[in-house]
Amino acid sequence: MNTRPHQEFTGKVVVVTGAGSGIGRSTARVFAQAGAQVLGVGRRQHALDETTTGHPTISTYAADLREPEASQLVIDTAVDRWGKVDILVNNAGATRMMPLDQTTATGIDELFALNITAPSLLAHASVPHLRRNGGAIVNISSTFGHRPLPHAAHYAASKAALEQLTRSWALELAPDGVRVNAVAPGPTESEALTAAGLSDADVEAVKQDEAARIPLRRRGEPDEIANWIAQLASPSHTWITGQVLTVDGGLALT
Repeated sequence: MNTRPHQEFTGKVVVVTGAGSGIGRSTARVFAQAGAQVLGVGRRQHALDETTTGHPTISTYAADLREPEASQLVIDTAVDRWGKVDILVNNAGATRMMPLDQTTATGIDELFALNITAPSLLAHASVPHLRRNGGAIVNISSTFGHRPLPHAAHYAASKAALEQLTRSWALELAPDGVRVNAVAPGPTESEALTAAGLSDADVEAVKQDEAARIPLRRRGEPDEIANWIAQLASPSHTWITGQVLTVDGGLALT
């Protein structure tokens, strides 16, 4: 795990959602190693406990962010514990294979509840605190937020919406000194494909296909994304806002 130089997040309070695995786990650890107090949020307490191993400055909060009241409770928990929130990382999200002939209202609602509504409500709850300290929001999109994805169009659409929220919030909050950016990872090692309901054989087939289509010929590692998330939130980079940084091994170029 790479550490950020000079403990640049010392004294900062960071909320990271989806912290129980993959990019979220790596992000929580990167911030913690750089001096931050981190609240890692996820649905599975046992997975969050693994995230904290060896990282005493990571605390956890188990919640299903699809529940309307959960976002406010997350931010309240951080504020009650540390008195503020400086950085919000909206990483939690769902991948769903949903071809058009299998699309249902329930499927769309469930996808957008986690990928759009939850980040919006977390941002809403955190804004009063971010405004006090000139804080930052980093949303986690996807290469497929700006690239078509057959058989998972609603997932792609949810990420496209998150990118537009990023740009709009950046303009809205700029007068308050709050920066809003996004990282758009390409296919990255995580549990997302399994969580989407694919069998082990299908997961392996998808991974091989993705690696073959990526110009750098491999899938990404969570640390490679986490370090860019920290870069966008860094107090050293205070003149960047409203940007979507694609980190995908060149996939978006194809």
